[in-house]
Amino acid sequence: MNTAVPTWLGAIAATHGTPTFAYDLDLVRQQAHRLRQALSHPRLQLLYAIKANPCPAVVRVLLAEGYGIDAVSPGEVALALSLGCPPQRICYTENNMTDAEAADATAAGVLINCGSLDRLQRLAESGVNRAAVRFNPDVGDSEHAYTLTAGPLTKFGIHHSQVAAVRDLEQRSGLRVVGCHMHIGSNVLSAEAFRAAMRVILDAARGLPHLEWVDVGGGLGIPYHPDQKPLDVAAVGRAADELIAELEQHHGRPLELRLEPGRFLVAEAGYLLTTVTSVKTNPDGRTYVGCDTGFNHLIRPTMYGSYHPIANISHPQAPLERVDVVGNVCESGDVFARERELPQPQLGDVLAIGCAGAYGMSMASVYNLRPLPAEVAYEAAQIRLLRRRRSLSELLAELEDQA
Repeated sequence: MNTAVPTWLGAIAATHGTPTFAYDLDLVRQQAHRLRQALSHPRLQLLYAIKANPCPAVVRVLLAEGYGIDAVSPGEVALALSLGCPPQRICYTENNMTDAEAADATAAGVLINCGSLDRLQRLAESGVNRAAVRFNPDVGDSEHAYTLTAGPLTKFGIHHSQVAAVRDLEQRSGLRVVGCHMHIGSNVLSAEAFRAAMRVILDAARGLPHLEWVDVGGGLGIPYHPDQKPLDVAAVGRAADELIAELEQHHGRPLELRLEPGRFLVAEAGYLLTTVTSVKTNPDGRTYVGCDTGFNHLIRPTMYGSYHPIANISHPQAPLERVDVVGNVCESGDVFARERELPQPQLGDVLAIGCAGAYGMSMASVYNLRPLPAEVAYEAAQIRLLRRRRSLSELLAELEDQA
């Protein structure tokens, strides 16, 4: 985690107001380079997990860097295609998709990564001849139970022990399973967790005679908290190289290695800028710093108990004070930080909530009928508005349209 706060954040707040998401596109590009340099496989395909941040400006940077797209919904597929991503560089990892969604993806030339045997069967019955399979390796790791995506209590994937059923379906149909996929969780900081899951997936992948690629998933984590150590990405790459080497020897042909980073590329490049609207100290001495945003804009602290760094960019040299930073949503769980030491916040100060470039705007809502924040980019020392903040009248008009 980079603790330095960019000086240009103040200019964005002064020009575009708050609440605003600010994205450092130069840093996104640097992270894209860094990841590619840490991985040595000669047949490497990196797919951006677009759910982390679907802002078109962010996606365009990663497409220009040669990334494909990992999509999980029709909307994400449509956005990727609209931004010029070729369909063969999109992998649609389905999750309880409808037949209509499957038909649309197939018609667009997008490969479907199946998380259930019945979806694989229905693809075969519809005449699809190429698909991938997401296996559950029974080995998971994550920052929170809600983001654990492998193991006995998760809804995702075909259990790795059911590879014989996948192979039997192949033999009974014209469908060929060309991809083997796994995903163990979100914000994983342990390379060993990836290695353990890969050892399980190895046996399943050996049982796929038409295999062309192996995707060892996303979940590459970043250190939100100062005490956390960064993920050893190179170690993940070495484990993946070993996996691919064994599979290439087994199948007797070269295979492609895929990874699907999301948070790793964009989280540290984003900030949620917010203005202090209230400072109150209770008789017990607890001080609440209220802001003009809430969990409707950044839900991770409330939903997952996640830590996000917070900086007072208006008075960074003020004496430190231990405070609770809270939002403007009418729920007690609307808390960004408890007992956090910050340069003493005052009314009107602008706070920058860091590591907000992933799962911020993409998970935001208009709960309490508060409009979504603006989105602003910083790139090559230039600031530009990407998406203006909607007005209350526009929000109400959208409600009327639904009537």
